[in-house]
Amino acid sequence: MKNSALSEYVKTALLTAIIFLLTFVPNIGYIPINPVINVTIIHVPVIIGSIVLGSRKGAFLGFAFGLSSFIKNTFFSTSAMSFVFNPLFHISTGYYLGALYALVICFVPRILVGVVPYCVYGALKKKITEVGALLTAGVAGSMTNTILVMGLIGILFKNEYTQMLGEKAANGVFAFIGATILTNGIAEAAVAAILSATVAKALLIMKKRA
Repeated sequence: MKNSALSEYVKTALLTAIIFLLTFVPNIGYIPINPVINVTIIHVPVIIGSIVLGSRKGAFLGFAFGLSSFIKNTFFSTSAMSFVFNPLFHISTGYYLGALYALVICFVPRILVGVVPYCVYGALKKKITEVGALLTAGVAGSMTNTILVMGLIGILFKNEYTQMLGEKAANGVFAFIGATILTNGIAEAAVAAILSATVAKALLIMKKRA
């Protein structure tokens, strides 16, 4: 029992380290495709942890993902999107409500990424094939991140985001967000599903044999 608990803590620590590695090594976790949008794969370790280690450790990994976003965008990033994850930016300009909004976007979607895959996998693993359940959990985790982050940006920072987009928001900020979810979001979900299912399946097999 003690060895099993220790193994879970080691896996949690390793996945946390991978999250920060993906965050701070350029063009690995955040792959820029234009000045506004990054394709993100940092949520993959969170999804894996959620499926293999459970929702509590998954939520912790999601918090680590949010913390890495906060640190990167507050102290290191020059991306045009940094302001939606950077509470100090708003504090420095007196926009205190914006500071709270930035913290919400940093942490709430990412923590839920650590919970949703566990729930989806648990609900489906006895109803469909295990591979199908793993792939669906990966898609659900990835889309949770994309839909909530982009949706909250549109709701909480609509004016600022519209101004930043300029002509790209000619058809409306939510039209742009919808297009982003359908393009980047689906691509991220496909990658996340394949990577998460592959790694999680291997770890689950090891867990059963331990």
